[in-house]
Amino acid sequence: MKKYQVYECGMNYNHAGSKATADIEKTASAMGYETIEVRMMSDINSLSHKLKRQIRWVRDWQKVYSTVENNSIVLLQCPFHHRQINRKSVLMKLKKNKNVRYICVIHDVEKLRGFRYNKYYEEEFAFMMEIADAIIVHNDVMKQYFRQFDIPESRLISLEIFDYLQEPKEHSLPAFEKSITVAGNLDTSKCGYISGLAELKNIEVNLYGPNFDERMADQPNIHYHGSFPSSEIPDHLTKGFGLVWDGAGIHGCTGESGQYLRYNNPHKLSLYLSSGLPAVIWKGAAEAQFVEKNGVGITVDDLAELDQVLGNMTETEYTHLAENTAALSEKLRNGRFAESAISKAATILEEGLR
Repeated sequence: MKKYQVYECGMNYNHAGSKATADIEKTASAMGYETIEVRMMSDINSLSHKLKRQIRWVRDWQKVYSTVENNSIVLLQCPFHHRQINRKSVLMKLKKNKNVRYICVIHDVEKLRGFRYNKYYEEEFAFMMEIADAIIVHNDVMKQYFRQFDIPESRLISLEIFDYLQEPKEHSLPAFEKSITVAGNLDTSKCGYISGLAELKNIEVNLYGPNFDERMADQPNIHYHGSFPSSEIPDHLTKGFGLVWDGAGIHGCTGESGQYLRYNNPHKLSLYLSSGLPAVIWKGAAEAQFVEKNGVGITVDDLAELDQVLGNMTETEYTHLAENTAALSEKLRNGRFAESAISKAATILEEGLR
């Protein structure tokens, strides 16, 4: 039975979204899934460039249809982020004419995330639900969300956590320090809690990423270290804890982006843990269960708690968390969670095709 994956190639941006999709593609490829690329040639919004993009996409999707053999399994990463005029018709034809079965890997549920949910993503979600034969969701909380759409539990596979592939290298345990690190978009207009980190007077805060607010540079506990590609940032995560937080403030994860943590697997968590750095995560987050179960960090309701929690922590306790994280990081760096979820999904579909 042949296995393929359709890989929507975006522009070469250094951000979490492109890293997450690229890691899934690489893992599936190593498992024997033949990659068929659907390419984004330009993001310029002129009429001529839009026309050229659609012409390219029509050709790429025609290639998808001609390449995929009968009774195959096709892996898709959802949602697709660009309207491609023949994509849905090709995927439906493959299902109808060639008896193809689809594994859909969920990256985001825009209805839950909220801030960019629109008609396009509403239609994307509905179409994915229509064609998917097996769906890889982030975690068990997200699995329960999908169950409300009358999807049999047997077709839902929990990823548990996104991997974060890295080249093999020697990793020493991080240094015990009363500090937290945030790696990612530092735009305080979108991530309001970041400006509030200056209130944590007894906690050192290390920031990595684009859109740093220079007004924070004067705060004595704030240390900005620059922005690095996803392949380089792990080398800088060498002390304290990685912070997994979102929303408007430090006293809980509020607002649409904050509440999304109740359902999703933040890629920040994967970055920190794969780099050997224990995490601090909001207790209301879905992945707080993962952190507690694996003993790879601490959970809090309010970042103001960190002064006391970290102040009372011993170096021995921190070393225990770091050792647990080091053991888990090996799996994350080598794609073991995606590999396991994709294998489970394929087994379900192979049994259905026999």
